[in-house]
Amino acid sequence: MAGMPVSKSHPLISEFSGVLARNRLNCQFPAMAKSNTAYVCQSCGTAHSKWSGRCESCGAWNSLVEESVSSPPGGLKAPISATKTRTGNVEFSPLDSAEPPPPRLSTGIDELDRVFGGGIARASAVLVGGDPGIGKSTLLLQAAASMAQAGIKTIYISGEEAISQIQGRARRLGVSAADVQLAAETDLRSILKALKSAAPEVVVIDSVQTLWSDSLEAAPGSVAQVRACSQELTRFAKKTGAAVILVGHVTKDGQIAGPRVLEHMVDAVFYFEGERGHQFRILRSVKNRFGPTDEIGVFEMGELGLTAARDPSALFLAGSEAESSGRAVFAAMEGSRPVLAEVQALAGPEAAGNPRRSIVGWDSARLAMLLAVFDARCGLRFGMRDVYLAVTGGYRMAEPGGDLAAAAALASALLDKSFPRGSVFFGEVALSGAIRPVGRIEPRLREAARLGFTMAFVPAGAPDTVDGMTVHGLSRLQDLVDVLGGGSE
Repeated sequence: MAGMPVSKSHPLISEFSGVLARNRLNCQFPAMAKSNTAYVCQSCGTAHSKWSGRCESCGAWNSLVEESVSSPPGGLKAPISATKTRTGNVEFSPLDSAEPPPPRLSTGIDELDRVFGGGIARASAVLVGGDPGIGKSTLLLQAAASMAQAGIKTIYISGEEAISQIQGRARRLGVSAADVQLAAETDLRSILKALKSAAPEVVVIDSVQTLWSDSLEAAPGSVAQVRACSQELTRFAKKTGAAVILVGHVTKDGQIAGPRVLEHMVDAVFYFEGERGHQFRILRSVKNRFGPTDEIGVFEMGELGLTAARDPSALFLAGSEAESSGRAVFAAMEGSRPVLAEVQALAGPEAAGNPRRSIVGWDSARLAMLLAVFDARCGLRFGMRDVYLAVTGGYRMAEPGGDLAAAAALASALLDKSFPRGSVFFGEVALSGAIRPVGRIEPRLREAARLGFTMAFVPAGAPDTVDGMTVHGLSRLQDLVDVLGGGSE
């Protein structure tokens, strides 16, 4: 039996040969051996072969969602090196062009043009994100109406509201007479077909998470759909010269929902900030290929929608609480604009247990560092006290120059003593207790002097007086404590 020849047509031999062929194919093309579904992180877009509670790439919890993975159309193709090189399909242009760049499109809202860098650049894709109900749709509808009244062909496409709802908002805002073309659609193929036929100059998409492409089997709002739809709209903007404004949802951490690659595909990213309980909003530039990346626009919410704030610094300053302890005014720089904001602090009595640290509008890591510097360099003990620190009005201190203002509010709260009336602070605090200089000192001081402040505590090396304001240069954090009459133990 062992020496008898076995025919190649024997069923066992055929089945064994088939297994070898499949294993060989799976080794060469492992993607074909996998399932048609994958678990994709909705925060970073990383695909996982199986579900887990935490994404291994970005660390987000409960963010993996099962999505269908379809093979690329046309099946497997030959590598690029094996295909014949085609010429004449790509047009090249010189680096130096004699033609001037096309003029920007003004939105008719000065604060919005400031953040955009002088208006909306043509052939650009802009992403605007913010919390629900913060005013994104209201502001963009006002801008669309203003541009349409100026003769700019504008289209507003909503995937979240019906046309009648948008028309009702336009009537409340008093812009219903503007020639803005409205549409309520979520199918990307239909939207692109209509846009190519209409040839608009500005397109507003509200929002990108509601769009879906029939070339993908994933659900609307998934990572694959958001990435594909954003890429197609960005390509439409580059080819036609139209400016496309995308509205994006945000996560509970305040970040743009969807893959981070979305922010890399667009030309500009803006965050709409503010508390719904306050009357003003802040549009902050995070990325801008055509303008500054540290500019802000300040708006006030009223009966007729959002209007540009006439005096942004006055919005962030308190009135009747000016004489109380535990407060300090910070002179910040937001792009080319100086802005004054108030920092308030409260230090509770010493108690057993874990002390509480509550921060609003500032970084918790910088607060921990500042408390450690107070303990090690100035002898002010916050260890067993509850510490509360808040920036009034919903403003957020983002630059290191706010360290000195936060330190002034904390020291004033702990010692229960107030600084001289009309004082303003800015400067960076180092771990050694030294006060480091910051940029744009004179514009900060001029803005404070314009609002009636008479005294400034700043890093050493600043001018002694600016517009009648007395300037005190500080070299160490201990110098600030000495102004209150405190000292090291």
